[in-house]
Amino acid sequence: MSKPVTIEDIYELFRASQAEADCSMAELEKTVERTSKAVDSLTTRWGRFVEELVIPTMYTLFQSKGIDVKEIHPAAKSYRDVFPMEIDIMAVDETELVLVECKCKLTQEDVDEFLEKLPKFKLAFPHYKNFKAYGAVAGIEINEGVDRYAYKKGLFVIKSSGDTVAIINNENFQPSSW
Repeated sequence: MSKPVTIEDIYELFRASQAEADCSMAELEKTVERTSKAVDSLTTRWGRFVEELVIPTMYTLFQSKGIDVKEIHPAAKSYRDVFPMEIDIMAVDETELVLVECKCKLTQEDVDEFLEKLPKFKLAFPHYKNFKAYGAVAGIEINEGVDRYAYKKGLFVIKSSGDTVAIINNENFQPSSW
């Protein structure tokens, strides 16, 4: 004859089940953390790939737009308390500079985030306060309509073109300055 199930038995089963669920959740959280780190690493590598594709072309790309690039600073960083900032690529001549945001897949959200940074650039990099600063976005893949959106916001748009990259703004484009 079997023993009747008591409330204590039910509580014990519940506690064991809860402990097993907690252990499974901890394992799942570790897996998610490892996966997130792997994805971040891959995204960073692809972003660097885009930068490495764009950097060698900066001199000729912007000379054709009347900006005589003399220096290129990849991953320009400012650690100022006012507004810490990183710019993927900064191309500089004597009085102008181009700030480039590079993405593997450029989205409207990326453009909007970059547009939020641009007005704060001279707070983060005050030694460029007298320079005319232009913005540019670069992507291997650009979501539909994002190139036009960035163009309308006054940004140069750099896109992969065969084995290299090109500015896809037309000759009537007038860039915004910050």
